[in-house]
Amino acid sequence: MARPLLVHDDARDFADAALAGLAQPQKVIPARFFYDRAGSELFEAITELPEYYPTRTEIGILESHAADIAATVGPGRAVIEFGSGSSMKTPLLLRAIAPAAYVPVDISAEFLQASAAALAADFPGLAVLPVAADFTAPFKLPGGIAGLPRLGFFPGSTLGNLAPIAAIDLLRGFATTLGDASWLVIGLDLAPGPGKSRETLEAAYDDAQGVTAAFNLNLLHRVNRELGGTVRTQDFVHRAVWNDVLGRIEMHLVATRDTALTAAGQHFSLDAGEHIHTENSYKWTLPEARLMARASGWVPVADWTDSEARFSLNLWQRDDGRMQP
Repeated sequence: MARPLLVHDDARDFADAALAGLAQPQKVIPARFFYDRAGSELFEAITELPEYYPTRTEIGILESHAADIAATVGPGRAVIEFGSGSSMKTPLLLRAIAPAAYVPVDISAEFLQASAAALAADFPGLAVLPVAADFTAPFKLPGGIAGLPRLGFFPGSTLGNLAPIAAIDLLRGFATTLGDASWLVIGLDLAPGPGKSRETLEAAYDDAQGVTAAFNLNLLHRVNRELGGTVRTQDFVHRAVWNDVLGRIEMHLVATRDTALTAAGQHFSLDAGEHIHTENSYKWTLPEARLMARASGWVPVADWTDSEARFSLNLWQRDDGRMQP
């Protein structure tokens, strides 16, 4: 297994984004910075919680339909996983499709190295070529997959962290990165419906054990660790709410009292009740997902859901550009 190809400076990115976000009237720290090593480990713990249905539901769908994906896309592809994390779901796909190479892409270089090494040990004949990058920005794929047909893998409904316009831009970027004749397997968390209540959705982002709260608060610990911050983390609480108008779960860090902090030598203050907005997680209907595919240069080929229609796994093919009526 190759060492991760480093194509960005996460520490500098975090400093720039955190300082700019905290200076806004509505304070923000972007969700992509959840995933330092501590945050990545907390997220893996979240995926095992009883309230957090997306991971086990998507795994169930993938177990049932990996053979369908393999029959459609064929063997010998380079699989590029965007935001690979622990690569928990990846073996299910790799065993089904007989790939030529695997490229995990993740923002946390340290966590990426460990997870890529573990997967390489499980697939000793497979070329594993990790890339440490923020996949929401352009990055280069390793030269070792030149000439191979490509299959993108974007599980976990991570796309929901982006506003719809930004999500379409990202999907267009994936189409460019993956190239002609490529495919994309993408997970999408579905909007509340007959089999999925608002309460089920909110509980998935605010579990009884407080793991998601710790995951959210880790952003403030990052400010203290990496930016010489003086955040009193005990002055903040985690809040997750469903915004029905915008079709998204929102996560916030809410100040429980008037509080002041410094980060990288800059001073900020929040009044009691003021909040730092840390994440949006948009939820989709299947028709919306198909329309989003079309708008971003992909052709929806298949989608599969669980029996309660809580989550969907989708197979899209890159649009070949032929004229449409």
